[in-house]
Parts: sequence; structure tokens; C-alpha cells
Amino acid sequence: MADAIPDFPFDRPTALEPPPRLAELREHCPVAHVRLPSGDVATVVTRYDDARAVMADPRFSRDLARDGAARLSTTEDGGLFNRRRAGVTRIREGQGHLRWRRLLSGWFTLRKMDLWRPRVQAMTDDLLDAMLAKGPPGNLSAGLALPLPVRVICALVGAPAEDQDRFAHWSRVMLTLTRYTQEEVDQAYREFNGYVSDLIDRNRADPGDDLLSELTQISDAEDGRLSRDELVATVRALLLAGHETTSNMIAIMTAMLLADRSRYEDVVDDPDLVPGTVEEVLRLDSTLSVLGGLPRFCTEDVELSETMVPAGSTVIPHIPAANRDRVKFADPDRFDPRRENGAQHLTFGAGPHYCLGQPLARLELQVVLGTLTRRLPGLRLRDHPDHLRLRTGLIAGGLQDVWVTW
Repeated sequence: MADAIPDFPFDRPTALEPPPRLAELREHCPVAHVRLPSGDVATVVTRYDDARAVMADPRFSRDLARDGAARLSTTEDGGLFNRRRAGVTRIREGQGHLRWRRLLSGWFTLRKMDLWRPRVQAMTDDLLDAMLAKGPPGNLSAGLALPLPVRVICALVGAPAEDQDRFAHWSRVMLTLTRYTQEEVDQAYREFNGYVSDLIDRNRADPGDDLLSELTQISDAEDGRLSRDELVATVRALLLAGHETTSNMIAIMTAMLLADRSRYEDVVDDPDLVPGTVEEVLRLDSTLSVLGGLPRFCTEDVELSETMVPAGSTVIPHIPAANRDRVKFADPDRFDPRRENGAQHLTFGAGPHYCLGQPLARLELQVVLGTLTRRLPGLRLRDHPDHLRLRTGLIAGGLQDVWVTW
């Protein structure tokens, strides 16, 4: 019977197309068992309402560092979400998580993002100028997609942007699914934690107008709202998540729009389509996460789509599948930047763990798209879209190098 459980993640026809198996499950078996790279079994849900429920219902815990949770990766610790990490447990769930969000939320408000827009625009123009100066073709991934979010998150947090290669390496290793060994993962954690600890000490001695300096002062306050371990875990998470996902998304967005140039040309002709186009890219992308969503641990028996999910199950809300649910989105496979409910996609999650940094990610994507369509209306892919290649072996997906010409 175990042999009947399919291996996960599923195969796909091309880098930009979702696996056909997802549509089949969403239609006929929306709550399905799959076998992870670790060999453990998890439950994948593919319908919008079910995926949203898993992300918002407190009976589905984010804490996979517990007995009985499915291991995700082939390393001994099971991967990033299974690993027991100092400073993480108390800020992962419940009141500790709410306290943590309140401390950081002021830095990611829409008002704050309006103040950051000119800085993000200047960074984008600077990087694009450098790429254009080299002449076509250009590697958009290396020239713009990776360095921009790194510069932005480093400026926000208070870290040197020139350390971007170190962040990228540590992130790749920590996000391993099948690529790296346990020894390499442990070394990455030691180096990343040591780096962040030194960064905290430097910012404490010479505070600036950045998030880390503010958090350091909070950590030092008498009420002890952030412990040292929590502060290290927070900064590490911001540096990792603040560049990894947005970097991948910039490359994915460009590839998706240039694979069908009518989408890109529509924005060239009508810049007001930038926000809606970004939302459709976020909704229709299927490559950003190899697993499709952050897994949860089911703490009680819960019914989803008339199927009982027993306590002790590891459940993956498959966001790309849910974002193409025809019950929620009319004609869901059609790219429509004017879609009225397009921003109701689940790409940034739902419930108490809704992505804190989503205003910043949206800002960066909108600035990049607006800049590219304004300055490079003739931008196109160097290679056929079918020749794009996915990153493999990591929890974080995305594309390998995206080469463009103009």
C-alpha cells in the first residue's frame, strides 16, 4: 500500500508550468498523502478553502520540531522547519508570536513603504544601469534579482550589503531538501549565528536608524521582551527570508511576463497595470516553493473536504494549487491583471502567520516591473521559455539564471 503513495514534489512539463498532478488532486482527491524526499509521509491539501484553513486554524501548528512530525529533507535534522533552534520556539506560535509581530510590524506598514519607495527605486536604477552598461545579454538573476532585495533588507536591518554572497550561501545550505549534508547545514548555522551575533554587538555599540538597532534596544530593556537568542533568530530570519524569496520572485516575474510577451507589453502600454500584474504573477507562480507551502503539524483531528485529517499528521497547504481553484478564482489559469479578487491569493499566507514583509516584497516587485517596462520596453528572454531551468535540491524553488536581452 505504501508504494501507492506518490513521491513529492511532483514532476512538471516545463519550469513555468505547474505539475498536472496538482489539478487532478484538487478535482478528485483534495486531501492526499504524499511521500517526501526524507521518505516520510505528509498530507497535501490543494483547494483554496482547505489551504487557507490550514494556515489560519491554530489546530495546525507551525512547530515541526516535535516528535511525530514528518521530516522534510534528507538531512538527519529533517530540514529547516524540523530543526530545533534556539530562540525560535517562543516566537513561533501563540502569544509569543503575537508579541514578536507587534515588535516588528511598525517597520512594514504601508506608510513606511511609501518612505522606502524612493530608496528602492534608486537601488533598482543603480543596478539596472550597471547591467545595461555591460551590454546584452544580461543575467537578470545575478544583476538585479539577487542584489536588489539584499541591498534593501540590509539597509532595513542594518547589515553590510557587501556580505550578500555569504547570505546567499548560508541560505542555500539551510534551505536544503536533498543537496547538502548535515555537517554542511550545521556549519552554515554556526557561521550565520556567529555573523548575526557580531552584527548585534556592533549595532549595540553604534546604533543607527535601522530595525536591528531598535530591536537591540528592546532586547536590552528591563522588560526583556526579546532575549538574545530570539534576537539572533529574528535577524537571521529577516536576512534569509528578506532576500531569498523576493530575489526568486523578481526572476520568476520577469520570466513569466516575457514568456508571453503580451503580458509585458500590456504593462508597457499601461503602467497602471503594474500592481495587478504583480498580483497575478504572485497568484499563478508555481515555482517559488518546492513543497508548495510551509508545512503544519495537526494537533487535533480536523475535517477538510469531507476527509478526516488525524492528529499527528504533517499537512502541507499547497498554495500554487489553491491559487488556481476555480471555486475561488473564475477561469483560474488565465492571466488577468484586472482580476477583481486577484490579491486574495494565498502566496503570502493567511491568518496569524500572514507574511509580515509582504508590503516590502510587493513594493520591490512593483518598482522592478515599473522600471523594466519603462526603461526597457523591448526586453525579451535570450532563450526559449522551455529552456528555463528550476533550482533543485532546496526547499526554496525558483529559477536558475534568467538571461535577457534588449
